[in-house]
Amino acid sequence: MSTKTIEEKQYLVRFKCDTKSHLTIINHDVCNTKCDDKLCTVFCPGEVYKWEGTRMQVGYEGCHECGSCRIACPEQNIKWEYPKGGHGIVFRLA
Repeated sequence: MSTKTIEEKQYLVRFKCDTKSHLTIINHDVCNTKCDDKLCTVFCPGEVYKWEGTRMQVGYEGCHECGSCRIACPEQNIKWEYPKGGHGIVFRLA
């Protein structure tokens, strides 16, 4: 059986999480005052970014390391680094 949907493909992804995030919101006030659309909650395939109340929450543990956030944030308010050695996304074949 071949994998067809994005949800089925994402099931094949596993993560080895570090205790420290490799993703950082540089200035939370920018998210509050300058970013009405909260685009990071839409373009991230791992759904890492969640708007809760008046603050952007980052669930780095599910990051796919695609780099979308560092490109698509209109305010360039996301600092993205590779997870430190041995941590991050692990692909497995079905």
